Amino acid sequence: MDLPNSHTEADGSAVIRVLSYNVRSLRDDEEALARVIRACAPDLVFVQEAPRFFRWRKHAARLAAKSELVVLSGGATAAGPLLLCSLRAFVERTEDVLLPLTPGRHRRGFATAVVRFGAARVGVASAHLSLDAAERPGQAELLLDRLAALGAPHGIAAGDLNEGPDGPSFTRLADALQDCRAVAPWGGGPTFPARAPDRRIDAVFATPGVQVLGCGVPAQLPGLTRADLDSATDHLPVLAALRLPA
Repeated sequence: MDLPNSHTEADGSAVIRVLSYNVRSLRDDEEALARVIRACAPDLVFVQEAPRFFRWRKHAARLAAKSELVVLSGGATAAGPLLLCSLRAFVERTEDVLLPLTPGRHRRGFATAVVRFGAARVGVASAHLSLDAAERPGQAELLLDRLAALGAPHGIAAGDLNEGPDGPSFTRLADALQDCRAVAPWGGGPTFPARAPDRRIDAVFATPGVQVLGCGVPAQLPGLTRADLDSATDHLPVLAALRLPA
């Protein structure tokens, strides 16, 4: 089954492509990373582990430009999560959110925005949950709260959850939202580690009104090679096609 291309329907409903990708602070092959993103032709990219330190804005802008996208929100001001978008998106507002800091742990946050495609409004949030199993459930609840607080008719949350579908945080998100891969499997499943994936710890979730047309690890797209997937970063991306009713 082919994944649908992005388009706007006659009534203003929109089909969009959404990509979630942990880029490991651009420490690997940035050219390969950009080629993977371009091959996926996304309207929105939910990035985790974006550069957070010296000249981080410049690094984010460079990745966006190489990927033929623009920076939407996030980066160091969200403790790593970043949002990129195509020029097809009409941006209403953005907000970077820092989560409570547990002493001795890495600071976490969300990159959020409300955007429009055609006549469809959607709230979006990129997240990277803690490595600490005790912290993750609370962060998952905060992610659900933040997505609801955006006040849009539709919502999409995506990111690196640091646990699989049997984990409590993943399960909580899947109970409240649609786990897009489970609803409409397409492509591959496991996302980590990139060279020999055996765990699905990266995911795209959508609110119930969103129609999931397909979701999974892209492996057969034109212009995308296994070599680029292996060298771009240590995670595999998750690509979803979603229909947002007007």
